[in-house]
Amino acid sequence: MKQKNDASKPATKRIAVIPGDGIGKEVIPQAVRVIQASGATVEFTEFDWGADRYLRDGTTVPPDGFAMLARDFDAILVGAFGDPRVKTNIHAKEILLGMRFQMDLYANVRPVRLLDAGLCPLKNVEPKDVDFVVLRENTEGVYTDAGGVFKRGTPDEIATQEDINTRKGVERIIRYAFEYCRSHEKLDGSPRSQVLMCDKSNAMTHAGGLWQRAFKEASAEHPEITAQHMYVDALCMQMVRDPRQFDVIVTNNMFGDIITDLAAGLQGGLGMAASGNIHPGRTSMFEPVHGSAPPIAGKNIANPFGAILAAAMMLRHLGLTREPDKIEAAVLEAVRQKKSTQDIGGNLGTREAGEGVAENVCL
Repeated sequence: MKQKNDASKPATKRIAVIPGDGIGKEVIPQAVRVIQASGATVEFTEFDWGADRYLRDGTTVPPDGFAMLARDFDAILVGAFGDPRVKTNIHAKEILLGMRFQMDLYANVRPVRLLDAGLCPLKNVEPKDVDFVVLRENTEGVYTDAGGVFKRGTPDEIATQEDINTRKGVERIIRYAFEYCRSHEKLDGSPRSQVLMCDKSNAMTHAGGLWQRAFKEASAEHPEITAQHMYVDALCMQMVRDPRQFDVIVTNNMFGDIITDLAAGLQGGLGMAASGNIHPGRTSMFEPVHGSAPPIAGKNIANPFGAILAAAMMLRHLGLTREPDKIEAAVLEAVRQKKSTQDIGGNLGTREAGEGVAENVCL
């Protein structure tokens, strides 16, 4: 007799897991462990894309790899890429940038949240003072690799790296920023109310002019949201002078890459930072912000909390609420009790810190 489906039971979410290289292979298993402890209704499929696979058989991304991810999975959890054995880093470029570009994951979402005052290098800063998000355009800019080298290796060598900005790309990330501001709250439950666009339009007049016009048009459509602008150099200064003033920041690919690493310093370092690479309505990818960190890989000292928080971010994106709430609360408790790795004041290894969060999730 065919059993009826239980309509009250949530549909199982399918997660592709790509640990990658270096410490990615250490922190991602801890993130998976914590998701399982949370009771989230998910199933995992792991892929061996990374330096080991590339060195073994020359494969970076298998044929139809990105189409398969988009077709067969609800989300992707990624570790990090980069290995000194691959001098060109071609595998990292083709896997990570390929995923962002070919799957059109145009919105890089990086929450900047301070869990404990002791993690911030600034004086007299509390968790409520560092609670903003940076939205980085993820598919254009200088990272498209447009340009080239002429007369390589000669005294007359010329290298060009072109900054690609399309009307479509600029408009959609700016509109995403206003929608994100409208639909998301701060940690204390208060509404977000400000979008700040960051550029360098006083020097980069062509690209900057496009960003300025698109931002002006989008802000006129959202009069309930305060629209502000700041040059990237001024933004960096203000971020360390007074992070309280920021809410939602939107910027291009390169500036977003730089300022989010600076912002990570406000929350305890790259080991605490999570990110999402998102295209609304499509399979999206989530990852810790840190790199593969070859010097510490395999030593059981890497901080798994960024990967764990990226996992919580992924579950929330998939529509779950209880499970990511439990995970974030468990990470917060581990930070407060210093049951963490050495970079944020604890004395645990990667595995032990992950196990501790998993145990807190189960309480």
